[in-house]
Amino acid sequence: MTNTDPATDDPVSNETDEKRAVVLLSGGMDSATAAYEARRRGYEIYALHTSYGQRTEDRELECARRLAEELEASDFLRIETGHLSKIGASSLTDEELAVEDADMDADEIPSSYVPFRNANLLAMAVSYAEANDCEAVFIGAHSEDFSGYPDCRPAFFDAFEQVVDVGTKPETDIAIEAPFVEQSKTDIATLGVDLEVPYEHTWSCYRENEPACGTCDACAYRLQAFQRIGVRDPIEYDERPSYLETE
Repeated sequence: MTNTDPATDDPVSNETDEKRAVVLLSGGMDSATAAYEARRRGYEIYALHTSYGQRTEDRELECARRLAEELEASDFLRIETGHLSKIGASSLTDEELAVEDADMDADEIPSSYVPFRNANLLAMAVSYAEANDCEAVFIGAHSEDFSGYPDCRPAFFDAFEQVVDVGTKPETDIAIEAPFVEQSKTDIATLGVDLEVPYEHTWSCYRENEPACGTCDACAYRLQAFQRIGVRDPIEYDERPSYLETE
């Protein structure tokens, strides 16, 4: 029996037009905003969180779970991967390496870089997306990551999308969406405030589970973004230096 709209007597389709997307939901500010942007674009959210031995993995997981609840995500998948920690060579995963204070004028790759991390995370996300008939994978990388993190560059995401096209089933069509790849952290904060992202349930600090240190790279760029738009970052900090530029 065909259902009809009582107002028009026109047939009503029983099929849903809702799109599905995997969002790499770290629990941080950028990934949270990417998730809310994906929802704004009409995607049903499949949240993927990875724990790879980073110093703040417990707090990040807590935040990712809360964000998935706030988003009413259709699924939340946590994957624990120990290999990035065993490989080391990053201050995020190696306790023998210190997390450096922010140097926002530096051009070299920082010690917090996890070798080829985004390729690892995107590979898992694509597997998850293909298994659940998702059309896109969202990642929160942004333009200010370029100089420090080679796997955050537009060319990397373009190349990875080609790998996905070649390495998945013929009928699979998954886009790699990095909506902020040409935008700044300040742009992300501005959009997130407009989208009412619950930033109180996000975590960016590289060093501590609570309070955030306020002086590592992640804290500095986050605080600077909020300071530029005149909004107080709602999470707790041990220190809140001003990162606004002075004449």
